[in-house]
Amino acid sequence: MLIKKSADIKYSEITPKNVYLNRRDFIATAGVAGIGLAAAKLVPEMLSPELTAFGGNKLQFNKSDLSTMDEEITPFKDVTSYNNFYEFGTKKDEPAAKAKDFQTSPWTVSIGGNVKHPQKLDIASLMKLSPLEERIYRMRCVEGWSMVIPWIGIPLNAVIKAVEPKPKANFVAFETLLDPRQMPGQRVRGLSWPYTEGLRLDEAMNPLTILAVGLHGERLPNQDGAPIRLVVPWKYGFKGIKSIVKISFVEKQPPTAWNTFAPKEYGFYSNVNPNVDHPRWAQSSERRIGEFRRRKTLMFNGYAEQVAQMYSGMDLQKNY
Repeated sequence: MLIKKSADIKYSEITPKNVYLNRRDFIATAGVAGIGLAAAKLVPEMLSPELTAFGGNKLQFNKSDLSTMDEEITPFKDVTSYNNFYEFGTKKDEPAAKAKDFQTSPWTVSIGGNVKHPQKLDIASLMKLSPLEERIYRMRCVEGWSMVIPWIGIPLNAVIKAVEPKPKANFVAFETLLDPRQMPGQRVRGLSWPYTEGLRLDEAMNPLTILAVGLHGERLPNQDGAPIRLVVPWKYGFKGIKSIVKISFVEKQPPTAWNTFAPKEYGFYSNVNPNVDHPRWAQSSERRIGEFRRRKTLMFNGYAEQVAQMYSGMDLQKNY
């Protein structure tokens, strides 16, 4: 089994000691204006016991048993310096340089469409929809490189349950901030802006899917999609839409940025499948950042036991 429980593994063996000791300081909250109906009624308490009111600067997170514990974690430096974030440039080192002054506070996410309780929530309110969890996930990029990242995030299914989708909600659509003034890549021709992505509702509800707000024990860096991004570990990295401002529940399959731009190269599902090559490169192997040797690509990025049943009966050559 590729996903293992971590009860017998010391946290300090996974995360650097200084990060461990300061893990509850990784996010500074800015207030609590606008906790919506679902947040007020359905949120469990997630503040440190010593805090008496929301608004303190300490949050706690749980270590999830869904974490992948059998591989070495990619160092923080690599995770934050080798990025795909086309809103800040097409080269891997451009996002870290060009996103350093990106303003992520205040920040709200609108949640609507076919739901009973539409919401417009700030980040603090979103984080109260469920206790934050740390999940160590393999992440695979379509170009053939991969990382193992300790994400900190909100289970997406907790957000979905809070807004209560209506029967016509078959898909979940996501949208990135549109701000060419701050995002120089949006001033360049290429992808249609704002960046959009989508999941089938059952994919969004899968326990592995999270909305990440941090990594390596710290608040999510700008170049990695601050302040909130999607993480779906069995799919290729371009499905991980960053800097989300809108989540919509829709009846029909929504358009997605890369599928719209190059439909013969980037399918809607974008599941990691070593048996389906990209038109310009093979997908049967990958190179972990920091390593020289290549390794065999695993079906569904190694998460087949948790997700393969969702695609039973589908032609995964056609639905790539």
